[in-house]
Amino acid sequence: MITRLLTLAATGIVVAVSAGFAAGTVTPPLFDQSATTIDDLLSLGRPVVLAHTGGEDEFPGSTMYGFGRSMDAEVDMLDLNVVLTADRVLAVQHDLDVDRQTDGSGLVADMTFAELHELDNAYWFTEDCGVCRDQPSEDYIYRGVRAGDVPAPEGFTADDFAVPSLDELIDAYPDIPLGIEIKADGEAGEATADALVALLEVRDRIDGVVVSSFSDDVIAYVQTIAPKLEVSPGPGPIGAFLLDGIPLPAGQRILQLPPLFGDIELLTPEHIAAAHDAGYVIWVWPDDHDLENQQAYREFLDDGIDGLNINDPAAGVAAVEEFVAAATPRWRRGLFTRRQAGSVTTRCGSNGFESQVTCPT
Repeated sequence: MITRLLTLAATGIVVAVSAGFAAGTVTPPLFDQSATTIDDLLSLGRPVVLAHTGGEDEFPGSTMYGFGRSMDAEVDMLDLNVVLTADRVLAVQHDLDVDRQTDGSGLVADMTFAELHELDNAYWFTEDCGVCRDQPSEDYIYRGVRAGDVPAPEGFTADDFAVPSLDELIDAYPDIPLGIEIKADGEAGEATADALVALLEVRDRIDGVVVSSFSDDVIAYVQTIAPKLEVSPGPGPIGAFLLDGIPLPAGQRILQLPPLFGDIELLTPEHIAAAHDAGYVIWVWPDDHDLENQQAYREFLDDGIDGLNINDPAAGVAAVEEFVAAATPRWRRGLFTRRQAGSVTTRCGSNGFESQVTCPT
């Protein structure tokens, strides 16, 4: 039986952990939301879970209610999009307009934040299909909460169903890592980046955020104005790496990928292995309602995916717990134990996860 030594740096205790899980084994909590920076996240020694727009299949997306419920599910990180309003407030909103989710219409960029904040961001949300427009009126379970016509769920208020600002989200969760997509491109994207970097510097959260964009130019601009800010590569560098083996630009190490891009399969065993061999990690966003469930999440993990940016936070957490429980006795895939402060880390397995355990030869 292979025995690994886990050094608990916080206590100075060395615990022998065996594949047989002997009585008295110390098992640290798997999800405790202790990671506050991106480096912390990448050192957890297990796959990470992000709540995509606050878990938009389970809760109204881009609302403080959705983010709060996602935090209750013990996710590691909150994922969101930001759009700059007419009065230069960073609004947390998935789309450039408000038409899909709210009871209003128009572009976020044409509204003041006060005008935007009055809208009901849960107006079209249903439990069965997320944002849908063809359901019976009674299926829109949170409609009217924002206006005060329906009581808010316990522990929440009508404002928790509005479009929030990024400042408000950081106020509520000052230490939780954030994945932030800049939605606009061109000059609007650069203006959004300027506002984002300024806010993160004031809030001392540069090291706790990963920025993404579908615009390569916006990502390059972010790296120019904030070289210490973590960014994910845009479409150009991703394609160059996956198709031609060209390394990602310096400072880019987190690939955020859907399973497919058009007809091209991105999460092949070869692509996953190449990413890990290069020292990168892959966070998947399923981009398919049929893949937003615990079984599909578990299959992503079995394939070697390092993070789940998903719409069902509780199912994502459960999938990681199941995966770790199944993998640990066989000491495979290099996750096994979570990071302890001060532990020496090393790499085991083929998926690039870090662990402070002693790897078998």
